[in-house]
Amino acid sequence: MTIAERRAAAADAGTRDSGPGGISDGAVNGPAGPALSRRRELGDTSARSLLMTVLGEFSLPRQEAAWTSTLVGALAMFDIEEKSARQALARSASEGWIVSRRFGRRVRWELTAPGRSLLTEGAERVYGFGRRGRPWDGQWLVVLVSVPEAKRELRHRLRTQLSWAGFGSPAPGVWVSPDVSRQEEARTILDRLELSPGAMSFTAQYGTVGQQQDMVAAAWDLDGVAGRYEQFIAEFSELRARSEDEVLRAQIRLVHEWRRFPFLDPQLPPELLPPRWSGTRAAALFHHKYLQWRPVAQRRWDELLTTDS
Repeated sequence: MTIAERRAAAADAGTRDSGPGGISDGAVNGPAGPALSRRRELGDTSARSLLMTVLGEFSLPRQEAAWTSTLVGALAMFDIEEKSARQALARSASEGWIVSRRFGRRVRWELTAPGRSLLTEGAERVYGFGRRGRPWDGQWLVVLVSVPEAKRELRHRLRTQLSWAGFGSPAPGVWVSPDVSRQEEARTILDRLELSPGAMSFTAQYGTVGQQQDMVAAAWDLDGVAGRYEQFIAEFSELRARSEDEVLRAQIRLVHEWRRFPFLDPQLPPELLPPRWSGTRAAALFHHKYLQWRPVAQRRWDELLTTDS
């Protein structure tokens, strides 16, 4: 499945979870693989979402499986009770992310092939997010598609899928993106929702009627995104981790909070962003802290794997 198809499968903002192989609302999902809930990414910290961060940060780079006690201990650093941690492991396994291997009375967990593939894609998105992209040529991709008011579920699915793909809606039935390369992604979404026959698309520059920045303000809640970035900066700019366990916890928390932003920020060109955009400072802070803490955090994880073996 291509990245465009995975994003298109980010159906609906997570009103229900899926079972193995099923596409849930807000899920990024392969045909028979695990699902990634957009709501899980944006909501409060849960045992399962935190487990995904730990697996992506520590299990993904290794071929070595992790003991139950190691994973439960990592979640306990965030006041996740053992029962909740074990439930998170069981549910993640039922969704196809991980598989258990029994050694006597003990159990080790390793990523499945589709789980590893999906987390690899997620890592590329998270760790590359916030870096400066290509210069913008001023071209807009415009998609016109209408859904009857009575079909509320379909309207919701269209809105959440196009939003996940980086589109904004300045007016009913109108979707815009400054990245014209997303045209194929939009087509995939409309095909999946069976809305292509009545839709239209074109590329153009903004004209002389009205203000381009007013359209941007109507299409995206940049003030809300900026507020989330400010919270991130406030939490991590002064955070000092001294012991190895403190560094491990800080690293997990840093990555966990940062992985929300690809679901929130449409990554507009600098020309369309407000002055002194807080996302730029937040990205610099994330990459600085990540590189600072990563060696110690990885070393401490290796020690925990050895201790629990």
